[in-house]
Amino acid sequence: MSLPTLSTETIDRAGLAPAWRRSDRIGAPLLRAPQLGDAAQIWRIAKDSHVLDTNSSYAYLLWCRDFPGTTVVAEVDGRVVGFVIGYLRPQAPDTVFVWQVAVSHSERGRGTGSALIERLLDTVAPHGVTALETTISPDNPASVAMFAAVARRRGARMTKRPLFDPGVFPDNHAAEDLYRIVPTAQRKPEKELR
Repeated sequence: MSLPTLSTETIDRAGLAPAWRRSDRIGAPLLRAPQLGDAAQIWRIAKDSHVLDTNSSYAYLLWCRDFPGTTVVAEVDGRVVGFVIGYLRPQAPDTVFVWQVAVSHSERGRGTGSALIERLLDTVAPHGVTALETTISPDNPASVAMFAAVARRRGARMTKRPLFDPGVFPDNHAAEDLYRIVPTAQRKPEKELR
């Protein structure tokens, strides 16, 4: 399956990778583009989440190699502790689709998941991306709350509609609702709007 995204060449040309390799606050994880060696840790975090559909280890290698412009990892002490994987939608290149986001148990509750999503949005914004889409099953209120928090901080609107009902899956998969956040551009704080 071929999905358009920001290529490594686009990132290097635009100079994006170095600009977002640093952490924005003391004690916060380093947010950076993935490296091939991160794939095994990303796979383990997805598997250990007990919420995400765990893709094959090969899929995570491909994400790290082919989608570094729409993937962000969080690193603490040289160890990947979270990730967000996405791609630009072929039929809507102004939309980034978040495929998976997960944080290791040791980092949960610290805002790492939201920070990963926000870094992804800031990374793709210069390329004309103004919307985020993701799917969430009805039994995952924590993900809904995380995406709602991102929308609130950005002054954006989040909508929900059914996308895939259980009957379209070849296995015993729950329904997936489509959540859309628009616009995703970061708004300035009110005191700076003058």
